[in-house]
Amino acid sequence: MSDPSRDETVHGHPTGPRDASAGAPEDGAGSAPQGRRRRRGGGPWAALKELLGIAATALVISFLIKTFLAQAFWIPSGSMEDTLVYGDRVMVSKIQAGPMAVDRGDVVVFEDPGGWLPPSQQVDRGPVVGAAVRALEFIGVAPASQGNHLIKRVIGMPGDTVVCCDAEGRLTVNGQPLDEEAYLFPGDVPSTSEFEITVPEDSVWLMGDHRSNSRDSRANDDGTGQAGSVPLDAVVGQAFVLLYPFDHFTWFTVPDTFASVPEDSAP
Repeated sequence: MSDPSRDETVHGHPTGPRDASAGAPEDGAGSAPQGRRRRRGGGPWAALKELLGIAATALVISFLIKTFLAQAFWIPSGSMEDTLVYGDRVMVSKIQAGPMAVDRGDVVVFEDPGGWLPPSQQVDRGPVVGAAVRALEFIGVAPASQGNHLIKRVIGMPGDTVVCCDAEGRLTVNGQPLDEEAYLFPGDVPSTSEFEITVPEDSVWLMGDHRSNSRDSRANDDGTGQAGSVPLDAVVGQAFVLLYPFDHFTWFTVPDTFASVPEDSAP
């Protein structure tokens, strides 16, 4: 990310005859031409400067990755259990194009579109530790743990009709029932509240995997899908890997049930 702490010059080796004007070493002289000898050492100050340069480079690289490619997030609630539990760390891809574009079944992090989160209470870590944590979160070294971000699963894309529920108690998307057993919290039903909505243009319908413990699109809607849907502009990206705890490390994939959902046929 940042420039190296010292310039490194790569010297090429000529392939043609040596130019006599370049000056050959005198008999008994060292093999390296004068002026091309590399000085080594430099003492503790040189080593410290090199270390600081390496650290600065790592921080800049981390900041650029967090800004444009991926960012780590810390899970602060149980709304996505058992897929994600309190304290898990996930990595979220910010690339939302081509094969990485947001789609049905993805687990996504998004900014609060307004009114989803209660006023947050900042943890008082003291001026020094608090400033350090904020700085590490800003550059992407520490996972974001506070603020206005949430994490849910995409159930409906723009134009989709999402209904709860069919005769067997399943959610349907564009008329296709979803088998959600693979990710739904054990013992939960797809939804205890009935609804039938159409997802607005450039928005997504989001629900937590722990349906009985998730204040998601259902709780924030007015019955039309307009208020409860989240604008795609508010989506930070999709979670693609659970990083920590290490014994729970896993890659996220789209559940097979979404492969059968037909595309919206509305104009």
